[in-house]
Amino acid sequence: MTTSIDRNLIVIVGATGSGKTDLSIRVAQHFKAPILSADSRQLFKGMPIGTAQPTVEQLETVQHYFIATQELSTLYTCGQYEKEALELLGKLFLKYQVVVLVGGSGLYIDALCNGMDNLPASDPALRASLVERYEQYGLANLTEELRHLDPDYYSQVDLNNPNRVMRALEVCLQTGRPYSQQRSGRRIDRNFRIIKIGTHRPREILYERINRRVDQMMTEGLLEEARKLYPHRELNALQTVGYRELFDYFDGKCSLEQAVELIKRNTRRYAKRQMTWFGRDESIRWLDPDDPVSILTYLDQQCSSSKT
Repeated sequence: MTTSIDRNLIVIVGATGSGKTDLSIRVAQHFKAPILSADSRQLFKGMPIGTAQPTVEQLETVQHYFIATQELSTLYTCGQYEKEALELLGKLFLKYQVVVLVGGSGLYIDALCNGMDNLPASDPALRASLVERYEQYGLANLTEELRHLDPDYYSQVDLNNPNRVMRALEVCLQTGRPYSQQRSGRRIDRNFRIIKIGTHRPREILYERINRRVDQMMTEGLLEEARKLYPHRELNALQTVGYRELFDYFDGKCSLEQAVELIKRNTRRYAKRQMTWFGRDESIRWLDPDDPVSILTYLDQQCSSSKT
């Protein structure tokens, strides 16, 4: 990558439903900048409603990257994201002084901003045994073992993501040490400036927004979207809040009303884990997403200071 330190990556993080997407559009328009998504599910095709992908209008308003670029069957990793996003930034920073990164996938954001730790390579035999357990006994069997082996990571990871749970278990079982203790936190210096802001809302307001958004998703056709995806329900990409509950409804395990309430509850729980994750990052400036003028003023100041 051949950029200079006066290039700025504005990183917008926060819990699901906190208003990141709308804010990112406003910021991108202000700086005439493109947007990179850092969402491990918005990457996939065929899931626009359940993953709250930007609307067609939003995609037409601002150039987006890493939205609906992967097939559902793709096993996409943080390492791939880091490599591809850095290559893309190298090209974008030749044209733009500012690029916006937005998303709620903490691992993706950490990988791009800080680099990834040098952890042991995946053991095919061990991974195969974990996959077999997952298929036979379900994800809860694996998450319970992770809770026992590494309670710190258990409290942070997306417990609905089997790939991340299995990777953490692999490292624990291969090394005999908690995965969280082997994530060094070391930072690889990037040759662009990183400015992080977070969308902060009081918990009761955030939870109410989540509940309303789930209702809106159902109105927009989430049930029909999930029905189309149901034949592929075993794929890793679909081990996601919003789909798993509706798949259980299709299987007759619960009523539709119960499934919707479970989506709301599990989304609130996911938001809580996101806030735990981002809360450890002292470089994030938490701001009110309903006050975009103050946010843009702050970002203008930060970007201007990078030139001096």
